[in-house]
Amino acid sequence: MQSKKAASAKSAQRIIKKYPNRRLYDTATSTYITLAEVKQLVMDKQAFVVRDAKTNDDLTRSILLQIILEEEAGGSPMFTQEVLANIIRFYGNAMQGFMGSYLEKNVQSFAEVQAKLSEQSKGVTPEMWAQFMNMQSPMMQGMMGNYVEQSKTMVTQMQEQMQKQTEQMLAAFGLKR
Repeated sequence: MQSKKAASAKSAQRIIKKYPNRRLYDTATSTYITLAEVKQLVMDKQAFVVRDAKTNDDLTRSILLQIILEEEAGGSPMFTQEVLANIIRFYGNAMQGFMGSYLEKNVQSFAEVQAKLSEQSKGVTPEMWAQFMNMQSPMMQGMMGNYVEQSKTMVTQMQEQMQKQTEQMLAAFGLKR
């Protein structure tokens, strides 16, 4: 039963082909689409994959990064220069794998909190929401502060676990630190 669901989910996935002229072709609609339309697929939570038309290589990550680049170059970037520099520093670092899963889990948790808030605030006008946020600013800052502290604790625990595992592995080879 589970494999049938997985197979139908795979078949429901839209295929977008990227041609050498850098154009994107949506095979579901038989039309060329723009990067903005691919972004809309993401916003609509549509399952899709971008494939090189010649080699059939998966280019989805590359296209998603291109969308992020355009968004960051726009009016109000999400990442500071320091955050971007720190992300770059993790490439090739022993913590690279942990950093990716850590970011993924945190973004997922943040999205879940946002979805719950959105669900609970249906029927609230933008003006009411702005007033609420102004009144709740200290509370929201406190929540974010707690969230950051929990994240720091999680990273510290991961570092301690890695250190213990490294020491155990070295000890198994007869090497001591």
